[in-house]
Amino acid sequence: MIDSKMMRFIIAMVLFTTATVSANAAQWLIDNSHSQVNFISIKKDKIAEVHQFKQLQGRLDSQGQFEVNIDLSSVDTHIAVRDERMTKHFFNVDQFAHAKLTAKIDLSVLDAVAQGASTALTVDAQLSLHGEVKTITLNMMVTRLVGAKLSVVSTQPVIVNVDDFSLTAGLNKLMELAKLPSISHAVPVSFYLTLNLKP
Repeated sequence: MIDSKMMRFIIAMVLFTTATVSANAAQWLIDNSHSQVNFISIKKDKIAEVHQFKQLQGRLDSQGQFEVNIDLSSVDTHIAVRDERMTKHFFNVDQFAHAKLTAKIDLSVLDAVAQGASTALTVDAQLSLHGEVKTITLNMMVTRLVGAKLSVVSTQPVIVNVDDFSLTAGLNKLMELAKLPSISHAVPVSFYLTLNLKP
């Protein structure tokens, strides 16, 4: 005979195991309406402007594979003619429509974060942009929110150099069109992402 205490323990273990399996089998999807990737351009050596991309897609799957796809045609610099020039001459979206970032995340670290709590996370990621792939380091703060959500926020900007991604000619074209003496080749990029749990 199994006494009541043992029965309660068995039931608790079954529920815990079921919950763990369900969480491990789930995936997190980026909520585009509550996510943003920003970058800063610096022209004439001293004028900085903040821009963003308006369309993101991505996920963190049950194996810890993290992926973010950025629609480069969704660039928003708050000036329509500049957006057109960037998509055509800089990003060359007809040939390179998206930027893609991939990384491997240790899911056990996320599982240990209680609701309302945060943890710092540093990972090496692969950034694919304009036909080139480079390794970048992401320093992030991950917070588990109410309602099966994760908040992922950069704690340090990622410095992307246009020369690493064969974008120098495009940058020179932008300078020519805008009649600018200089645009910085080093571009600080920051982000905040909201991910929703999808069983």
